[in-house]
Amino acid sequence: MVKISDRLKTAASLIREGAVLADVGTDHGYVPIYLLEQKKIKSAIAMDINKGPLERAREHIHLYGMDAYIQTRLSDGVAALEKGEADSILVAGMGGGLVMHILEEGKDICQAAGELILQPQSELCSVREYLAENGYVTEAERMVFEDGKYYPMMKARKGRESYVREIDYRFGKGLLEEKNQVLYQFLLKEQKSLETVKARLESANTKTAKARQKEIEIDLNYAKEALKEYEV
Repeated sequence: MVKISDRLKTAASLIREGAVLADVGTDHGYVPIYLLEQKKIKSAIAMDINKGPLERAREHIHLYGMDAYIQTRLSDGVAALEKGEADSILVAGMGGGLVMHILEEGKDICQAAGELILQPQSELCSVREYLAENGYVTEAERMVFEDGKYYPMMKARKGRESYVREIDYRFGKGLLEEKNQVLYQFLLKEQKSLETVKARLESANTKTAKARQKEIEIDLNYAKEALKEYEV
Protein backbone atom coordinates (compact mmCIF):
# COMPACT_ATOMS: atom_id res chain seq x y z
CA MET A 1 0.00 0.00 0.00
CA VAL A 2 1.28 3.43 -0.92
CA LYS A 3 1.76 5.90 1.94
CA ILE A 4 0.77 9.54 1.55
CA SER A 5 0.80 12.51 3.94
CA ASP A 6 -2.20 13.41 6.07
CA ARG A 7 -2.78 16.60 4.04
CA LEU A 8 -2.94 14.64 0.77
CA LYS A 9 -5.04 11.90 2.36
CA THR A 10 -7.52 14.53 3.54
CA ALA A 11 -7.63 16.16 0.11
CA ALA A 12 -8.18 12.73 -1.43
CA SER A 13 -11.13 12.16 0.91
CA LEU A 14 -12.94 15.07 -0.76
CA ILE A 15 -12.90 13.40 -4.18
CA ARG A 16 -16.21 11.77 -5.01
CA GLU A 17 -16.64 8.02 -5.39
CA GLY A 18 -16.24 6.67 -8.92
CA ALA A 19 -14.58 9.77 -10.35
CA VAL A 20 -12.19 10.02 -13.26
CA LEU A 21 -9.48 12.14 -11.64
CA ALA A 22 -7.09 14.65 -13.19
CA ASP A 23 -4.22 15.16 -10.74
CA VAL A 24 -2.55 18.45 -11.69
CA GLY A 25 1.05 18.68 -10.50
CA THR A 26 1.04 14.99 -9.63
CA ASP A 27 4.72 14.90 -8.62
CA HIS A 28 5.24 11.25 -7.55
CA GLY A 29 1.76 10.12 -8.63
CA TYR A 30 0.96 8.87 -5.15
CA VAL A 31 -2.55 10.35 -4.81
CA PRO A 32 -4.11 8.57 -7.81
CA ILE A 33 -2.33 5.35 -6.81
CA TYR A 34 -3.70 5.66 -3.27
CA LEU A 35 -7.24 6.35 -4.51
CA LEU A 36 -7.19 3.36 -6.86
CA GLU A 37 -5.91 1.13 -4.07
CA GLN A 38 -8.88 2.35 -2.02
CA LYS A 39 -11.15 1.56 -5.02
CA LYS A 40 -12.50 5.09 -4.78
CA ILE A 41 -11.91 6.27 -8.36
CA LYS A 42 -12.34 4.63 -11.77
CA SER A 43 -9.15 5.94 -13.33
CA ALA A 44 -6.82 8.93 -13.35
CA ILE A 45 -4.73 11.23 -15.50
CA ALA A 46 -1.54 12.24 -13.69
CA MET A 47 -0.13 15.50 -15.05
CA ASP A 48 2.93 17.59 -14.33
CA ILE A 49 4.69 20.47 -16.05
CA ASN A 50 8.14 18.96 -15.41
CA LYS A 51 9.53 15.81 -17.03
CA GLY A 52 11.42 14.67 -13.92
CA PRO A 53 8.42 14.36 -11.58
CA LEU A 54 6.34 12.82 -14.36
CA GLU A 55 8.98 10.15 -14.95
CA ARG A 56 9.00 9.37 -11.22
CA ALA A 57 5.20 9.14 -11.32
CA ARG A 58 5.41 6.66 -14.24
CA GLU A 59 7.88 4.52 -12.27
CA HIS A 60 5.61 4.46 -9.21
CA ILE A 61 2.49 3.76 -11.29
CA HIS A 62 4.25 0.78 -12.86
CA LEU A 63 5.62 -0.40 -9.50
CA TYR A 64 2.12 -0.51 -8.03
CA GLY A 65 0.64 -2.17 -11.13
CA MET A 66 -1.60 0.76 -12.07
CA ASP A 67 -0.50 1.25 -15.71
CA ALA A 68 -3.95 0.29 -17.04
CA TYR A 69 -5.70 2.82 -14.81
CA ILE A 70 -3.45 5.89 -14.69
CA GLN A 71 -2.27 7.85 -17.72
CA THR A 72 0.61 10.33 -17.44
CA ARG A 73 0.80 13.57 -19.40
CA LEU A 74 3.30 16.41 -19.57
CA SER A 75 1.08 19.43 -19.05
CA ASP A 76 1.14 23.07 -18.02
CA GLY A 77 -1.85 23.09 -15.69
CA VAL A 78 -4.77 21.40 -17.46
CA ALA A 79 -3.56 22.26 -20.98
CA ALA A 80 -3.18 18.56 -21.91
CA LEU A 81 -6.64 17.69 -20.62
CA GLU A 82 -9.64 17.53 -22.94
CA LYS A 83 -12.92 19.17 -21.94
CA GLY A 84 -15.10 16.67 -20.08
CA GLU A 85 -12.32 14.08 -19.93
CA ALA A 86 -12.13 14.22 -16.12
CA ASP A 87 -14.99 14.88 -13.72
CA SER A 88 -12.76 15.65 -10.74
CA ILE A 89 -9.68 17.90 -10.84
CA LEU A 90 -7.16 17.97 -7.99
CA VAL A 91 -4.75 20.90 -7.64
CA ALA A 92 -2.73 20.52 -4.44
CA GLY A 93 0.54 21.71 -2.97
CA MET A 94 0.86 24.97 -4.94
CA GLY A 95 0.72 28.65 -4.11
CA GLY A 96 -2.66 30.31 -4.40
CA GLY A 97 -1.53 32.49 -7.29
CA LEU A 98 -0.56 29.44 -9.34
CA VAL A 99 -3.84 27.68 -8.45
CA MET A 100 -5.82 30.66 -9.75
CA HIS A 101 -3.63 30.83 -12.87
CA ILE A 102 -4.37 27.16 -13.64
CA LEU A 103 -8.10 27.67 -13.12
CA GLU A 104 -8.14 30.79 -15.29
CA GLU A 105 -5.99 29.43 -18.13
CA GLY A 106 -8.04 26.23 -18.24
CA LYS A 107 -11.38 27.83 -17.40
CA ASP A 108 -13.54 25.84 -19.84
CA ILE A 109 -11.96 22.53 -18.85
CA CYS A 110 -12.17 23.23 -15.11
CA GLN A 111 -15.78 24.40 -15.31
CA ALA A 112 -16.73 21.28 -17.27
CA ALA A 113 -15.51 19.08 -14.42
CA GLY A 114 -18.00 18.15 -11.73
CA GLU A 115 -15.71 19.23 -8.91
CA LEU A 116 -12.44 20.94 -8.07
CA ILE A 117 -10.38 19.81 -5.09
CA LEU A 118 -7.97 22.62 -4.20
CA GLN A 119 -5.22 22.82 -1.61
CA PRO A 120 -3.60 26.26 -2.02
CA GLN A 121 -0.51 26.92 0.09
CA SER A 122 -1.12 30.67 0.18
CA GLU A 123 -3.55 33.47 -0.76
CA LEU A 124 -6.55 31.53 0.56
CA CYS A 125 -8.72 34.64 0.62
CA SER A 126 -7.96 35.41 -3.04
CA VAL A 127 -8.63 31.82 -4.11
CA ARG A 128 -12.03 31.84 -2.36
CA GLU A 129 -12.85 35.19 -3.96
CA TYR A 130 -11.85 33.85 -7.39
CA LEU A 131 -14.13 30.84 -6.98
CA ALA A 132 -17.08 32.99 -5.91
CA GLU A 133 -16.55 35.46 -8.76
CA ASN A 134 -16.35 32.65 -11.33
CA GLY A 135 -19.53 30.84 -10.41
CA TYR A 136 -18.31 28.21 -7.96
CA VAL A 137 -19.73 27.26 -4.59
CA THR A 138 -17.47 25.79 -1.90
CA GLU A 139 -19.16 22.54 -0.97
CA ALA A 140 -16.75 21.31 1.71
CA GLU A 141 -13.63 22.50 3.53
CA ARG A 142 -10.99 20.75 5.59
CA MET A 143 -7.87 21.85 7.44
CA VAL A 144 -4.89 19.77 8.53
CA PHE A 145 -1.91 20.59 10.75
CA GLU A 146 1.13 18.59 9.66
CA ASP A 147 4.87 19.03 10.11
CA GLY A 148 4.40 22.43 11.73
CA LYS A 149 2.22 23.84 8.94
CA TYR A 150 -1.49 24.46 8.43
CA TYR A 151 -3.08 23.15 5.24
CA PRO A 152 -6.60 24.37 4.37
CA MET A 153 -8.35 22.74 1.41
CA MET A 154 -11.71 22.92 -0.31
CA LYS A 155 -14.07 21.15 -2.67
CA ALA A 156 -15.80 23.45 -5.17
CA ARG A 157 -18.43 22.91 -7.85
CA LYS A 158 -20.52 25.13 -10.12
CA GLY A 159 -23.11 27.07 -8.13
CA ARG A 160 -23.84 30.27 -6.28
CA GLU A 161 -21.55 31.03 -3.35
CA SER A 162 -23.08 32.16 -0.07
CA TYR A 163 -20.02 33.87 1.38
CA VAL A 164 -20.96 37.32 2.68
CA ARG A 165 -18.41 38.19 5.37
CA GLU A 166 -14.74 38.96 5.02
CA ILE A 167 -13.91 36.27 7.59
CA ASP A 168 -15.65 33.71 5.37
CA TYR A 169 -13.19 34.50 2.59
CA ARG A 170 -10.19 34.76 4.88
CA PHE A 171 -10.74 31.65 6.97
CA GLY A 172 -13.44 29.56 5.27
CA LYS A 173 -17.16 29.67 5.98
CA GLY A 174 -17.42 25.90 6.27
CA LEU A 175 -14.54 25.69 8.73
CA LEU A 176 -16.06 28.45 10.88
CA GLU A 177 -19.54 26.94 10.80
CA GLU A 178 -18.32 23.57 12.00
CA LYS A 179 -16.01 25.23 14.54
CA ASN A 180 -13.07 23.38 13.06
CA GLN A 181 -10.51 22.84 15.81
CA VAL A 182 -7.46 23.03 13.53
CA LEU A 183 -8.62 26.44 12.32
CA TYR A 184 -9.24 27.42 15.96
CA GLN A 185 -5.64 26.61 16.86
CA PHE A 186 -4.46 28.55 13.79
CA LEU A 187 -6.53 31.60 14.80
CA LEU A 188 -5.15 31.55 18.34
CA LYS A 189 -1.61 31.38 16.99
CA GLU A 190 -2.37 34.11 14.44
CA GLN A 191 -3.83 36.39 17.12
CA LYS A 192 -0.79 35.96 19.36
CA SER A 193 1.62 36.56 16.48
CA LEU A 194 -0.21 39.68 15.29
CA GLU A 195 -0.37 41.11 18.81
CA THR A 196 3.39 40.60 19.18
CA VAL A 197 4.08 42.39 15.88
CA LYS A 198 1.65 45.19 16.79
CA ALA A 199 3.41 45.80 20.11
CA ARG A 200 6.79 45.95 18.39
CA LEU A 201 5.51 48.42 15.79
CA GLU A 202 3.98 50.65 18.46
CA SER A 203 7.45 51.16 19.93
CA ALA A 204 8.88 52.15 16.54
CA ASN A 205 7.79 55.73 15.91
CA THR A 206 8.16 55.92 12.11
CA LYS A 207 5.70 56.49 9.26
CA THR A 208 6.42 53.03 7.83
CA ALA A 209 5.80 51.40 11.21
CA LYS A 210 2.53 53.29 11.67
CA ALA A 211 1.29 52.27 8.21
CA ARG A 212 2.18 48.64 8.89
CA GLN A 213 0.52 48.88 12.30
CA LYS A 214 -2.79 49.76 10.65
CA GLU A 215 -2.54 46.70 8.40
CA ILE A 216 -1.76 44.49 11.38
CA GLU A 217 -4.73 45.89 13.31
CA ILE A 218 -7.08 45.01 10.43
CA ASP A 219 -5.76 41.44 10.31
CA LEU A 220 -5.96 41.19 14.11
CA ASN A 221 -9.56 42.38 14.19
CA TYR A 222 -10.56 39.76 11.61
CA ALA A 223 -8.81 37.04 13.60
CA LYS A 224 -10.67 38.13 16.73
CA GLU A 225 -13.96 38.27 14.84
CA ALA A 226 -13.41 34.71 13.60
CA LEU A 227 -12.57 33.52 17.12
CA LYS A 228 -15.92 34.83 18.34
CA GLU A 229 -17.56 32.18 16.14
CA TYR A 230 -16.25 29.59 18.59
CA GLU A 231 -17.99 31.28 21.53
CA VAL A 232 -21.49 30.86 20.08
